[in-house]
Amino acid sequence: MARDHVAVCRQCRREGIKLFLKGGRCFTEKCAIERRNYPPGQHGLRRSKPTAYGLQLREKQKAKRIYGVLETQFRRYFAWAEAEKGVTGENLLKLLERRLDNVVFRLGMAASRREGRQMVAHGHIQVGGRKVSVPSYIVKVGEVVQLRSSSKMQERVADNLAAGRSPIPPWLELDATEKRGTVRGLPIREDIQIPVQEQLIVELFSK
Repeated sequence: MARDHVAVCRQCRREGIKLFLKGGRCFTEKCAIERRNYPPGQHGLRRSKPTAYGLQLREKQKAKRIYGVLETQFRRYFAWAEAEKGVTGENLLKLLERRLDNVVFRLGMAASRREGRQMVAHGHIQVGGRKVSVPSYIVKVGEVVQLRSSSKMQERVADNLAAGRSPIPPWLELDATEKRGTVRGLPIREDIQIPVQEQLIVELFSK
C-alpha cells in the first residue's frame, strides 16, 4: 500500500495550521504548530507573498494531507466528483468524508485518520457484519461500521471513545457501548469542518 513518508508534524507546519494528523499529541503543547509555527526547512522563516497558483496548490495539499490520500488517488476522486451532479468541490469533500478510515475517525474510534486507516487495513473493522480491510471503501447510507468483537484494539478504541476529542457529525450515529456507528445519511458541506476552500481546488484542476 502506497503511503506518504513525510513526517506528519512537518506537513502541519508546511500548511501553517493544525491538520490533526497525530492524534492526542495535537491537543497538547508538544504540537509542532505550538512550538514552531513556521514552514520547515532552512527558508521556513522567510515570508513571501503567495501567488494565485500557490494558494490553489496549498488548498489541494491540505485536503490530500488531511484525508491521507496521494496525488493519483486524489485526482481520481476529483474526476468522480466532477462526473456527479452538484457542486464539484463539495462533491469532492463529501466523497473523502465517506472513506471508511475517515468514518472510523469521525466516530471517535480512532485518535486520527492515520490510526483509522491502520485499523481498517489490519482487519479490525466490519461493515455490515463483514470484515473490510480497504481504507478507501466508500460507506453508504444505512451501513453499520463496527469494531470486530475479536479485535485486539478493544481497549484502545474504548480509550479513544472516552476521550471524546471531537463531536460526532450529524450524518453518523454512534453506539459507544457496542463500539459501532450507523451511517444515517450523506454528509453536507456544513458537516465537514475542515479548513479547506474547495473552490480553489476546482480552479486548480480546471487550468
